Amino acid sequence: MSAVRAGAARADAGPVDAVDGSRGAWLDGVNPVTKIVLALLLSVPLFASIDITSALAAIALQLACLPLTGLALATVLKRMLPILLFAPVAGVSMLLYAEPGGTVYWSFWYATVSDDSIVLAVAVCLRVLALALPTILLFGRTDPTALADALAQVAKLPSRFVLGVLAGTRTLGLFLDDWRSMQLARRARGVGDTGAIRRFFSMAFVLLVFAVRRGTKLAMAMEARGFGSGIPRTWARESRLHPRDLVALLGGTAIMALAIGAAVAAGTFRFVWS
Repeated sequence: MSAVRAGAARADAGPVDAVDGSRGAWLDGVNPVTKIVLALLLSVPLFASIDITSALAAIALQLACLPLTGLALATVLKRMLPILLFAPVAGVSMLLYAEPGGTVYWSFWYATVSDDSIVLAVAVCLRVLALALPTILLFGRTDPTALADALAQVAKLPSRFVLGVLAGTRTLGLFLDDWRSMQLARRARGVGDTGAIRRFFSMAFVLLVFAVRRGTKLAMAMEARGFGSGIPRTWARESRLHPRDLVALLGGTAIMALAIGAAVAAGTFRFVWS
């Protein structure tokens, strides 16, 4: 009887994370297909306007939802690091080659730095960050198998495509293991401490060879097990939509509306094609 009561108490406590057995976050109960729709929904104000206000508002509102994702701020920043390094590159072209306006600070041939180009460059950098952040927050804890179940059962995508994507996703983690193994092997042979650039490209080529061989073997194994047949498949875990998905969509709509409304209220809304 006590075991039954303990199980009931755990069931009432909320969703349980499949990785470590701890209590899951609120977003873990949202269907992965809904997360995909949310990611597209949150990108609407960023594709509609190039301005600083809407991007800052979107970033602030998305970070305010961080407790719902179950991710730590340090984890989000670590995953955003490549985007943080790439965003300034996207802004440089706008800084130099955007249509000049206001005070011109520097000019050389076609390149001109002015007030308008500076504002546009900052807006583009923030826009890149605001587009990448929802993907990290929404899919940072999403199980690939749950995503495949949702794509097949909710989105009604072909099972052959879904299973191929799932198999490819499962092998991504092996690339990191192969890279570490190659690093240790080269260091053990005394060839892993010099020529960082040459070592990187040589290891990348070897990793590409590993990926092609592994992909070929995986395709043959899946074909041998009937994954390529046209017979309708069954799924071990059922994937359905719940009221929580509607709440998540309403929240994403509110974030989108507030971001656009903040830009309109501040007078900075700038349609992307204007």
